[in-house]
Amino acid sequence: MGAISEFVTKCKQVVNSLFLKELCKGLSVTGWYFFQPKITVQYPEEKTPQSRRFRGLHALRRYPNGEERCIACKLCEAICPAMAITIESDQRDDGSRRTTRYDIDLTKCIFCGFCEEACPVDAIVETRVFEYHGEARGDLYYTKPMLLANGDRYETQIAADRAGDAQYR
Repeated sequence: MGAISEFVTKCKQVVNSLFLKELCKGLSVTGWYFFQPKITVQYPEEKTPQSRRFRGLHALRRYPNGEERCIACKLCEAICPAMAITIESDQRDDGSRRTTRYDIDLTKCIFCGFCEEACPVDAIVETRVFEYHGEARGDLYYTKPMLLANGDRYETQIAADRAGDAQYR
């Protein structure tokens, strides 16, 4: 009886390998999806909605009176895992500190958002802007004036995103 069952098993294996059963199964799955409607987004012409929490281009914010928010506590520099942030500060006449240099090297940045979370005054934020490029390596090295200009340019969007996300913070 054992010889017959072995023979039947061998015959099944030969038939399966001869007719390439696994290959036919795989091709049937591929064929099924080939005729289904496509869900690809044609990016430049068609854009998907973004989350308010999207982490894109960095910006430094100002208070409504025009004074910059950064108090030079250097928490963002300390928490940055990629060491992409460089801060230098000086004492002001009233005893408070202000930044003299605030640089972010976007070629090092991993856009983790730790700098944004560590900031006690919401000075550094990541905007929803992701369509930026640099033609030379130095173009992705953002200095304090460039970051402040980003903050001024996108302040309405940043404020709206912060207000909409306030209940989760």
